[in-house]
This record gives sequence, C-alpha cells and structure tokens, in this order.
Amino acid sequence: MTDSLLLIDDDPDILRSVGDYLERSGWEVAREATAKDGIEAYDRLHPDVVILDLQLPDLSGMDALEQLRAKGAAVILLTGQGDIETAVRAMQLGAENFLTKPADMVHLSAAAARVGEKVRLWRQNLLLRGRPAGGRDDPLESLGVSPAMRHFADQVRLLAASERTTVLLTGESGTGKGWVARLIHELSERAQGPFVEVNCGGLSATFLDSELFGHEKGAYTDAKERKQGLFELADRGTIFLDEIGELAIELQPKLLKVLESKTFRRLGGIRELTVDVRLVAATNRDLLNDTKTGRFREDLYYRLSVMPLHLPAVRERSREDRLALLTRILGDQARQLPGCPAACSSEALERLLNAPWPGNVREMHNVLERAMILSRGMPEIGVPHLPGDMQQRRAGDRRYQPLSLADVERTQIERALRHHDGNRTRAAAELGISRATLINKIKTYGLDL
Repeated sequence: MTDSLLLIDDDPDILRSVGDYLERSGWEVAREATAKDGIEAYDRLHPDVVILDLQLPDLSGMDALEQLRAKGAAVILLTGQGDIETAVRAMQLGAENFLTKPADMVHLSAAAARVGEKVRLWRQNLLLRGRPAGGRDDPLESLGVSPAMRHFADQVRLLAASERTTVLLTGESGTGKGWVARLIHELSERAQGPFVEVNCGGLSATFLDSELFGHEKGAYTDAKERKQGLFELADRGTIFLDEIGELAIELQPKLLKVLESKTFRRLGGIRELTVDVRLVAATNRDLLNDTKTGRFREDLYYRLSVMPLHLPAVRERSREDRLALLTRILGDQARQLPGCPAACSSEALERLLNAPWPGNVREMHNVLERAMILSRGMPEIGVPHLPGDMQQRRAGDRRYQPLSLADVERTQIERALRHHDGNRTRAAAELGISRATLINKIKTYGLDL
C-alpha cells in the first residue's frame, strides 16, 4: 500500500519541488496552501504523515499543529525559522520532527519514512489492543468432533499457516463462511493486520469498483475527492469477498490482476498501486457451472479455488457436531446477554439438535438468542422458549431421536481431553471429576485419545 502524505505550505515552489520529490520516492502526496484547507484535507484523507509550514497566511503553524495533533496527526514541521525555542515548543506540542528550510530532500524523505513507520506500528498495536483476548478454548473445537469436521479444522489450520494462499469457501447461505474466513485471518501471521469484509451482491459495477479499488477525484460525477479502496485498507491483512459469484463480469479481470500481480489502479486513475493482501472469497453458487454459462470467468475461478473449502449444511452434520455448534453459540451469547441462561433442558436440547435448520448457523444463532431473552432469569432454556415449529413434535419424524445424557457426557469428555492434548489430570480438573473417574469413563465410552 502506498504511504500517504499531506504537504501544507503557502509557497508554490515548495509545494511543487518537495511534493514532486516525495512522489518520486513513492509517497502519495496531497498539497494545500493554507492551514484551514490543510486541516480540512486531513479530515478527508487521514494521511500517514503531515509536513506543515510554520508560517501560513491564515493561522500560525503552532495553532495548526495543535489542531492537527488533536486529530491524531503525525506532523513534521518545516520552517525558515530555526531557533531552538521554537523547536522546543513544537516538540512539546507533539511534533514528530522540526526541519529548517531550505529542505534537504534526502533528510526530509528519511524523516517522513521514520514517522510513517512509527504511525504504522502504532496502528497495528491499536488493533491488537482492540482485539478481545482469546479464551482457553480452541475456536476450531466448535466446528465439531466428527472425523469430517476434524479434517475440516485441520485444513483451516493449514490454510492459516499458508498466509498467502487464496481461499474459496463454498456452502449454503448461513453455514458460517464469514466466521471461518475471520478465523483463518486470526490464526494466521496476518492477524495483526486488518480484516476487511465486503459483500459483492446487490451492488452496481461502478459502486463496487470504487469500494474495492477506490477512485480519483472526478472519476465520475459524485467523485468529489480521492478515495482509498478496501484493497488498500486491507494492506498487510485479509480481505473477505462474500458472494463472489455475484461479482460483475466487468470487474472480474481487475480482481484477477490483483490476485496475480498485487497491483491495481483506482477508478479514474493512471497510477499502479501495490498491496500485500490475502484474499478469502465465499459463495453459495456453483461457480464451475457459472464458468460454462459465461457468468464467471474460468481463469478467475481457477485462481480463486487454489484451496477450496466446503462447509456442510447444519442438517448434514452429526449430532455431536451440532452439539458443539450449539455450545459455542450459547457461550458467545451468554457474554452478550447477562442474566440469560446458557443451558437447555434435555427436551429443549433434543428439539434443537433435531431441527432441520434450513437457515443453517444464522438461523440457529437467531433462535438461540431469542430463546435466551425469553428465558432471562430462569435456570435453563425450555421448550416453551423455542419457536412454535420446534415446540411441536412431529409423529414419525426420524430426525427426532432422543439425546441421552451419556451422549452429552461422552462429547464433553472428548472435547476436554482434546483441548488438553490427552492430559487426563488437566481434563479431569476442568470437568470437575477425579482422575480415576475420568479414566473409568474413558474405558466406558471407548475413547482413544
């Protein structure tokens, strides 16, 4: 991603010479001649670095510095006055550096590079502090314990480690493709970088082009300012393109170019921009069939499907896998809904596990959130708190098979052992039973861990 810089100086020669030199050095430079215009430009563009002249026609450089620092700007002062007192006051107000005119271009460029790197590190640390601390549980455990879902979890781990590999997630709507995409990002070396998500469905080609790749001022009627695209904002991180099958055919060559060369141009631009972005895409369409009908480019399809992963529908998952999914959702919701139970009665759990779930994980999440709210203050979620169709047991419906306490106990013991890498002492402590009892139950259920 190109680093951005705002140059504020009332001298046209400085704007031209310094600006042109920094652009040749790889910076994207915006130029303003007054403090007022410069501060407004900062609000619009949020550049990485500001170079500010101390003598401006409408406002003193010190006052402009204070206003820019209040907005979080990283400022280098450039002035013809090199007295020590002024330099000290500038540093006290938060200036990153204080350079005198005539500017030594090499020195100025090096100072800007140092400040830009400092800003980049600060932003990464801010992202880390804002990310919730991870719990003890491996999030991949909530995918389930069946051989199929354990294999899926292993594939997610491998993909997370291969942080440059493009991923294509397939599956019905609501199966959790967005959750898996974020998980791949958070388990990868890119976790400190941004995760940017965009839905390709229902957007016009021009609007989506501007969203993904940005636009230059005047690129179209309403493009009154230059705008960075989501690929630029995702630099050194991950971009998740949901509903990739809905991407307009005229944008598909541009996406293919980004995947192959990591370069693109903004809408209306002539300059090649370079980004370091990992792409995760998702679709509920049959893209291979779409290539045969001409709806989707064949070369883009094969570039996207370097490592395809298919998420099965909830109704296709084993009872143990559905139990793991229910457990994760209840645990997540319990933190958001204090005072609501995160446990179900045996009968309610049976109905939930055997429901058809046509809306998949999304529907399950909504049903459980509603049930928890309705049962606030109670010890557990009961059948009356479930939707009407789940309250009615249908005669002869084979999907409704009782879930025994032994099924639940076996699943929880298996998860605890797996979480502690087979350490029986730690697993027993987490389960609240003695080590001897745990060993007996391992034998009873024939667990081989």
